Amino acid sequence: MRQAGRYLPEYRRIRAEAGSFLDLCFDPERAAEVTLQPIHRFDFDAAIIFSDILTVPYALGCAVEFVEGEGPRLEPIDASGIDRLELDCVSGRLAPVHDALRRVRSELSVDKALIGFCGAPWTVATYMVAGRGTPDQKPARLMAAGDPDTFQTLIDRLVDASVTALLGQIEAGADVIQIFDSWAGILNDRDFDRWSIEPAAQIVARIKAEAPHIRVIGFPKGAGYRTQRYINATKIDGISIDWTIPVAIAANQLQPVAAIQGNLDPLLLVNGGDALDAAVDEIVSALDSGPFIFNLGHGIVPETPITHVERLVKRVRGD
Repeated sequence: MRQAGRYLPEYRRIRAEAGSFLDLCFDPERAAEVTLQPIHRFDFDAAIIFSDILTVPYALGCAVEFVEGEGPRLEPIDASGIDRLELDCVSGRLAPVHDALRRVRSELSVDKALIGFCGAPWTVATYMVAGRGTPDQKPARLMAAGDPDTFQTLIDRLVDASVTALLGQIEAGADVIQIFDSWAGILNDRDFDRWSIEPAAQIVARIKAEAPHIRVIGFPKGAGYRTQRYINATKIDGISIDWTIPVAIAANQLQPVAAIQGNLDPLLLVNGGDALDAAVDEIVSALDSGPFIFNLGHGIVPETPITHVERLVKRVRGD
């Protein structure tokens, strides 16, 4: 999931030097350094590029800023704003992100994978419609229900922009692509199929057509019982699962059709101790006989003690 962040003092130093959060995302040298920091400290098996899912709307010409302590802010988009999105500018505006990937790949050991990513169209659209994160994504859900044709146009634009962004990441050296649909779980069944599954399936098909060797991981957070349907319909290679999916279900129903990534509760990593050890052992025991990437069930949180991450890595590796 998210490897770099405020739990590492070396990240905080670079973040203070960079200026704004977006300045750091679009500074290839610093973004590459931040990407590699967890590899240098913990010797993880893969690096995920330091970036953000809202670089895609930025590349489309939307005003995006990150307010300290509050999160992202965008100008809420409507039909006229959708018409003004600049698809032909996406590749050029994301060139610094792709440059960072090239830098990381050149420094990363050949036995380490490099992961690129994008936000899923539904999740990115929720921020663009509301202009910020909201607890229930009400603005996007209202637009999708009240004006589905306009909302479909926005989703289609985001599919196109995401494919352009991801192909650029692959050309720059990404071995694996992850699609983060952080707000998939809030959708009802019909909308889950239309706004989460269908756009992801389009992205996967177009990526595979251009780069058939690339593996794609999907993360429909909160999908629950719909996760297997998501796997089958999108034809992804791997599925990230959050901590609400029992590992027995993951092993018996999901692992036969996709590699599993997950699914430790990040707060157990904050807590540490025997509870952390027991959770790690349960996940590894249930899933290590099939294709499996041990990971958290969502991003690592800022208050995570570094010693707990070290303990986790040793436990997973049996050291």
